[in-house]
Amino acid sequence: MQYNYVFMKIIIAGAGEVGFHLAKLLSFESHDITLIDNKKSSLNIAENKLDIKTIEGNAASISVLKDADVVNSDLVVSLTTSETTNFTTCFLSKQLGAKRTIARISNTEFIKDCNEIDFDLIGIDELISPENLAADEIKLIISESAFTNSHDFDDGILKMMAVRLEKNAPFVGKTVMEAASVFPGVHFMPIALKREDSDSTLIPRGNTIFCECDHVYFITNKKGLKELYKLMGTEKQKVKNVMILGAGRVGSKLSKDLSSEGLNIKLIEINEQKANDIAEELPNLMVLNVDGRNLDLLVEENLESMDAFIATSGDSETNIMSCMMAKSKKVKKTIALVENMDYFNLSQSIGIDSLINKKLLAANDIFKFVRNGDIVELAMLNDMDAEIVEFIVNENSKVLNKKIMDLDFPLTGIIGGVIRNNKGIIALGDFEIKLGDRVLVCSKPESIKKVESLFL
Repeated sequence: MQYNYVFMKIIIAGAGEVGFHLAKLLSFESHDITLIDNKKSSLNIAENKLDIKTIEGNAASISVLKDADVVNSDLVVSLTTSETTNFTTCFLSKQLGAKRTIARISNTEFIKDCNEIDFDLIGIDELISPENLAADEIKLIISESAFTNSHDFDDGILKMMAVRLEKNAPFVGKTVMEAASVFPGVHFMPIALKREDSDSTLIPRGNTIFCECDHVYFITNKKGLKELYKLMGTEKQKVKNVMILGAGRVGSKLSKDLSSEGLNIKLIEINEQKANDIAEELPNLMVLNVDGRNLDLLVEENLESMDAFIATSGDSETNIMSCMMAKSKKVKKTIALVENMDYFNLSQSIGIDSLINKKLLAANDIFKFVRNGDIVELAMLNDMDAEIVEFIVNENSKVLNKKIMDLDFPLTGIIGGVIRNNKGIIALGDFEIKLGDRVLVCSKPESIKKVESLFL
């Protein structure tokens, strides 16, 4: 069930990286935000940068929650690093009157077994694991290795794919209309584009020309995926040998999942105890206790024969530098886990293929419960000032029974695709929107409110 509030009272427990970033995003939309943390220094940063309320104290405290006016809250999101604190905060908040609660967890068993455990009984409506989200995102990118970013809507009925156009790509020099006309029928739609050395995001139109080094996001169905490979002038690259740096939560889960899918994994971990623990837990995995920042050591471990190099250590700089080293050895696919949002533009310009940010992924997931309209999915675009929102068309939607060409749609937004009867459709101007359609819209921030109003 979604709560359709134009203005929401939201309590966020935990002013760490995920909590601060979520508070920042939500404060931009003029919600009433209260941020709770027991570290005054963390709250000071938030107070200086954001227009929100802050409370110093333990969120798993009845008195602190009452001070935050939890009885009138629409949503409580507990994002501390302690699962116990998050569970307790949600339980108390629900008992005290909060309408909805979300708890951050680190133990992925809770998500895997959520159908067997009724978390509603302890006052938790949703569970979120940033590490789990990051690992899943990386697996998606690995599965379509020619692309820099990937996101599945409705289990892949429609996909969001991103690519950086190479010099020899058949796309280059063609308009959107010309590229689409190469194949009978239309199975993909460009939805956002950024030129090389430009900070501005473009929403492509039919006469937009693709240029060398453009970073382009597409919505595509299964047929369109093959077409995109042809128009990029490349073939689907099979990934078999993968080197992963860092045996933290993301690296460990990723190693386990990819290994179970038949990939050959080499996991690099500098901490001897952590390396031994993961080697004992996953005996079929090759775990190396070496310093991943040492290029010579990585070369000795056959770095040059790897199809992909994934850096998931807790240090963004280490991840970026190690990916650059892998690129220097002609590794085709490099993926870096980064915490600092400012690294996105830098990393793309120096040739790292894909960037993953846990804060952004977690915020996207939580946004679904905050936005107006019948929203079932949201994805922000790396290195772009735009986002994709999936709306369900209801009987009150202004788009109902109207053709796309007849909608009062903002120029800084575009409909990328529609899911109808479990089928992914790339919808053009003469497509008529029907009740129950799931419509994927890409929009820049300045037009998202107008877009939402069409689907209310």
